[in-house]
Amino acid sequence: MTRKNESGSDGTPTDRSPAGLKALRAQIDKFDLQILETLNKRAAIAAQIGKIKSEIGGEVFNASREEEVLSNVLGANKGPLKEVTVKGIFRELMSGCRALQGAKRVAFLGPEYSYSHLAALERFGGAIEYVRVGSIPAVFEEVGRRHVDYGLVPLENSTDGRIADTLDSFVRLPQVRICSEIRLRVRHHLLANCEQTAIRKVYSKAQALSQCRHWLGKNLPHATTHEVSSTADAARLVQTDPHAAAVASRQAAVRYNLRVLFSNIEDQPDNETRFAVIALHDSPKTGNDKTAVMFQTQHSPGALADVLSVFKQNKINLTWIESFPYKDVKGEYVFFVDFDGHNEDAKVKKALKSLEAVCDPISVIGSFPAAKLTDE
Repeated sequence: MTRKNESGSDGTPTDRSPAGLKALRAQIDKFDLQILETLNKRAAIAAQIGKIKSEIGGEVFNASREEEVLSNVLGANKGPLKEVTVKGIFRELMSGCRALQGAKRVAFLGPEYSYSHLAALERFGGAIEYVRVGSIPAVFEEVGRRHVDYGLVPLENSTDGRIADTLDSFVRLPQVRICSEIRLRVRHHLLANCEQTAIRKVYSKAQALSQCRHWLGKNLPHATTHEVSSTADAARLVQTDPHAAAVASRQAAVRYNLRVLFSNIEDQPDNETRFAVIALHDSPKTGNDKTAVMFQTQHSPGALADVLSVFKQNKINLTWIESFPYKDVKGEYVFFVDFDGHNEDAKVKKALKSLEAVCDPISVIGSFPAAKLTDE
């Protein structure tokens, strides 16, 4: 009997017998040890970098440098590993190396497995100390009081628009700045431990319910909706209720041992939430950056047009504009804008100088690397 051989991914014959399988596993064991040795060599260099940063007062988390690392490795990846896999491996590698450089604390709107938590894991990885708080203003307070090094807050959603609590917190604590952003594709799932016909109540965060309102109205017309503080809290609540469901993430289903009855129930298939990493400092320029500012204008005809003309004259592309009621003065508004460029760029400096003449006042709330969309 002739033993059947096939070619491996490198073109060499692969023996499909038990002996051949053993030989392949031996190769994997060898590569694993080589990978481990290389990882620890990289970590040792990262620790040296951490000592230098400590001596010169540098920040352990450098969003621009981490974006550069990911760009380098993803650009060099020729497979067979997919891009999302390579990104996940290096995210955790950088997280572990960052921990060696000095433990950092990150505050987020909890509990665990809320979308804010998932975004924090996407940015910082698992080797970090996370501080769960109960509200967006509390995240700002933790950062402003230096109880944590960074905070993560939702900034806007592609379906529902601005996150009012975040904008209000920037007004109250203008010293807090954006140093990084995360764009997360948000996919909502209906979780329960009962059948669809038995569901009488649906729990979730207000924004999640809003983003699924048409699906819920069509498929669960007799169920009432109930707002809770987070999607993860919704999942926790329905664990023992035989007539309740939650709109939450797939990770929350795993955490709370719930069935996923329906996947991707968001009304808009491109539903996306943009999160801001906040700190008391900016991020260095990368060449692919954005800057965010907030300002007020005089309450007179054409005042806002005068502001926008400054961006046009300096050929600066606006990427977001939002108005928000100024609570201290009735009828007045604060405007939030972000645009292409870093506040160290010459034309951005020129534009900011010109804006000072037509805004009263204006505050730069951060320059940071422009993020690519990440799937949940």
